[in-house]
Amino acid sequence: MSPRLSIIIVNFNGGVHLHRCLASLAAHPSQASTEVIVVDNASTDGSDAHVTQFPVVRLVTLPKNVGFSAGNNAGISASSGELLLLLNNDTVVGSGAIDTLVARLEAHSEAGIAGPRLVDGGGRTELSFGPMISPIGELRQKAVLALHTREFGPVTKWVERTTRREQFVDWVSGACLLVRRRVAEDAGWLDERFFLYTEDVDFCATVRANGWKVLFTPAAEIVHLRGRSRATATPQSNAAYRRSHLAFYEKHHPRMVPLLRAYLRLKGERP
Repeated sequence: MSPRLSIIIVNFNGGVHLHRCLASLAAHPSQASTEVIVVDNASTDGSDAHVTQFPVVRLVTLPKNVGFSAGNNAGISASSGELLLLLNNDTVVGSGAIDTLVARLEAHSEAGIAGPRLVDGGGRTELSFGPMISPIGELRQKAVLALHTREFGPVTKWVERTTRREQFVDWVSGACLLVRRRVAEDAGWLDERFFLYTEDVDFCATVRANGWKVLFTPAAEIVHLRGRSRATATPQSNAAYRRSHLAFYEKHHPRMVPLLRAYLRLKGERP
């Protein structure tokens, strides 16, 4: 019999984080019938040894690093649950969090996707949802994130307040994203032109275009250990971000692409 929930974790050289994530899932299992699938993007750090410590976890090993979207799609293809939870390897799941997220999604028949409140290891809130990416929306989001990171009082209070309210939003973070299988299938799964970053925003946009809503709920809370900023990102990650950034604008705001390319040239960040 097929499980009700498939948890899909894409991993690339994140063995320590992956072990912590899998341990949290083992310590706080969902009440629903569940399968856990780790998709490994050709890691070289021995990540597979961490997976073997959890016999119920299924490992899908890819021959090369295909990125986050394609990795998740490989996991979806290998899964069979009616609900799909895309979960970052750098998350920690607490007691009841997954069941609460499932319950909130099912309480809203019009919602195709649900995302929880994300906090870092110290309990500090991550702004894990927002408006559709656009030049103005992106500037606003970046300004809020920068001020929140610097603990600017009014902005941090606003972030805390807004992340305590359940609401329908344009997108939720792919660090922990619950989606109905039929909704993901109708969306054509994740767009694989996005190797890393913005794939969640694009996926949510497609789901909304198909008539579904995207729910953010603080009733469920997940710890996200590395997700608040790209301040410590590697040059390779930054280049992947910029490629995805350009691909996003080419798909959703093609008239703005020349301006974005010029901006990236000025900053010396054009991939």
